[in-house]
Amino acid sequence: MTIDDSSLPLHLALLVAAWLGYFVLHSLLASLAVKRWTAALRPDWMPRYRLGFNALAVLLVLPPLWLTLTGPGPVLIAWTGVGAWIANGLALAAIAGVLWSLRWYDGASFLGFRQWRERIGAVADREDFAISPLHRWVRHPWYSLSLVLIWTRDMDPSFLTSAVLLTGYFVVGSRLEERKLIAFHGERYRRYRERVPSLLPLPWRHLTAAQARTLSAQRLG
Repeated sequence: MTIDDSSLPLHLALLVAAWLGYFVLHSLLASLAVKRWTAALRPDWMPRYRLGFNALAVLLVLPPLWLTLTGPGPVLIAWTGVGAWIANGLALAAIAGVLWSLRWYDGASFLGFRQWRERIGAVADREDFAISPLHRWVRHPWYSLSLVLIWTRDMDPSFLTSAVLLTGYFVVGSRLEERKLIAFHGERYRRYRERVPSLLPLPWRHLTAAQARTLSAQRLG
């Protein structure tokens, strides 16, 4: 399907609406309020909640991604020459960083298979407070690496629009996520947040390996 440039405003409007709809629904379903409401009405759904949440997230992200990749309009930002090598190198490093970081995550719990198999109906996905090597530098390394991957691509109007919207959502989403982390881990997470930046690594704000082990081992209210 080919879309001529005259349809660009409509295409971008649909793209913005698709992303905003995805962001709102994704945040609502991830919220403790909706989980508690579901647990009260249908407690038998809770062991499958995380699995269903992830499956729905994948399905619902397909329309905005399709609109992003099929949009009309000229290339606005193109990495060429040495810049292309640097951009692609950073993108590959970001992918490698995500794959490397998986060793510090409980994949079965993250995807929801453990809750389903073991019939765990807890409202909150309470994980142990552990600081991985990447978490010593930023509090949300997957968001940071995703931003590297996004902003090292060539940009047409649709891709640029998606990049801006996703960047904003990562900023807002990280703050919403931290509300839950503070509720779960209390003062210990507040201390961690004071010493480590959210998305952008800063050389003067990080934890050494020893400091991370000490903070992880603390038992604070």
